[in-house]
Amino acid sequence: MKYMLLIYQGTTPLPGTPEWDALSQEEQGAVYAAYGELNRTPGFTPGGEQMQHPETATTVQVKDGTTLTTDGPFAEIKEAIGGYGFYEAGDLDAAIALAAKIPAASMGGAIEIRPLVER
Repeated sequence: MKYMLLIYQGTTPLPGTPEWDALSQEEQGAVYAAYGELNRTPGFTPGGEQMQHPETATTVQVKDGTTLTTDGPFAEIKEAIGGYGFYEAGDLDAAIALAAKIPAASMGGAIEIRPLVER
């Protein structure tokens, strides 16, 4: 199954902002390393394909080290989407595990996982 991972920034610090500058060099490095690992993950690719309806989404957040999932989209489209990616995985659990590694999931944002329409 192919999934789209929508990255909602929420309060996640972004490079070039005072909040980002307040992070230690180690914290900034960890964010860059996490995105580097994500980009090297087999099955993770950029692209543009049609998504299924929002009701099919699963949202992932990490709070106090615990991965939490919610059925449905995280927020209305007016919320900031900071990025996205596509992941081909054997099942939703694999997509959830990958989404939990995206820094925004544990830094004030969330990751919405949506299955793609298969043709």
